[in-house]
Amino acid sequence: MSVLVVGLSHRSAPVDLLEQVSLDTDATVKLSHQALEVPAISEAAVISTCNRVEVYVEAERFHGSVEDLAQLLADQSGLHRDALLPHVYVHYDQAAVAHLFRVAAGLDSMILGESQILGQVREALHRAQAESTMGASLNALFQQALRIGKRGHAETGIDRLAPSIVTAALDTAGDVVSAPDTRFLVAGAGTMSRLAVRTLIERGVAPSRIWVANRTFQRAFELVASHGVSAVRWESLDVELSAADVLVTCTGATGFVFDRERVARATGDGRALTVIDLALPRDVAPDVRELDHVTIVDIEVLAERASADSVAEDVEQVREIVQSEVDAFLAGRQQAKVTPTVVALRSMATEVVSSESARLESRLHGLDEAQLDEVRRALRRVAEKLIHQPTVRVKELVEGPENLTYADALAHLFQLDPAAVSAVTDPGGDPA
Repeated sequence: MSVLVVGLSHRSAPVDLLEQVSLDTDATVKLSHQALEVPAISEAAVISTCNRVEVYVEAERFHGSVEDLAQLLADQSGLHRDALLPHVYVHYDQAAVAHLFRVAAGLDSMILGESQILGQVREALHRAQAESTMGASLNALFQQALRIGKRGHAETGIDRLAPSIVTAALDTAGDVVSAPDTRFLVAGAGTMSRLAVRTLIERGVAPSRIWVANRTFQRAFELVASHGVSAVRWESLDVELSAADVLVTCTGATGFVFDRERVARATGDGRALTVIDLALPRDVAPDVRELDHVTIVDIEVLAERASADSVAEDVEQVREIVQSEVDAFLAGRQQAKVTPTVVALRSMATEVVSSESARLESRLHGLDEAQLDEVRRALRRVAEKLIHQPTVRVKELVEGPENLTYADALAHLFQLDPAAVSAVTDPGGDPA
């Protein structure tokens, strides 16, 4: 069994395609269960964010599993598989482990070092655990990925690049975000919107300057209780938009919430409006950016910014952490594979000692209990000495050369003297 990941991200697909593949929570759960219906797959977990959809599985074989998972992604998006395949990437076994560790560390994010992905990986883990689509293998992998992500942020200065997409978007929006009289309208009350509200307040924006609108008013009102902002009803969205200087939107809607006509009405007096669209699919229609006095910051803009950013020394340090953790994880996984064999070897030795002890006791009637006990201890010592080296060195052997012969493996396990082996192989010595 090996880890396999099939996915798409901002690195492999354009934003408009990612919008079509984007999954909500129900679709993510459904995809996980559908993956388990593939005969070669025993575990599954799905990471779905604003710029990636990835299916991680424990699979018996590579071929067949890849085709089935690609078809499931195509079915979810409504696209033909041929339209999807050019943008799909596949990683298997060691490469799959390394990929997840890079993702959790923020090295594969649109904004290098963003910390929001850690929460998304954790969410994927908890969702798979709750749905029982994940077993011991993927659970260990995801748990380690989370530890690596935390370690990268704790041991390096990668947080200086961009703690989250929200932070990067606010930075890109410019001075209007920090202006004392700026009025913010946040559309949506989900995870991203909550993060936006919290980030604005942490940056010094007064809660009284932030209004939150959501289709379910109660969810918007929850932000009032937790952050002291104002909640407005969804029906008042146009009125609030007309008074806002900055719109932050992430509603989770399947269609455009803010089309050109709606935004044009709100800015008809020539007032400037900065729109930060954090949704995928996007909440704001593409042609809104053609309006005068309207500035759009969305996933596409952030992707362009990310491609222009230089790789910092901190990123290199995180890469080194990731690589060392990949090596350690794979070594541990290989060693775990031989544990049942080691246990079986020790059990066999115990059974042989018990059997031989019983045989000797039935024949050596003249020995007293102390002498019999000494015989038992001697047998146990011989058995322990014989299996000690194999049990220690078998864990080294799994990391050794691939083309090891049975004779080489035997010599390695029992740490046989090469000279002694040669003497047995060529007992006659030099024929000359």
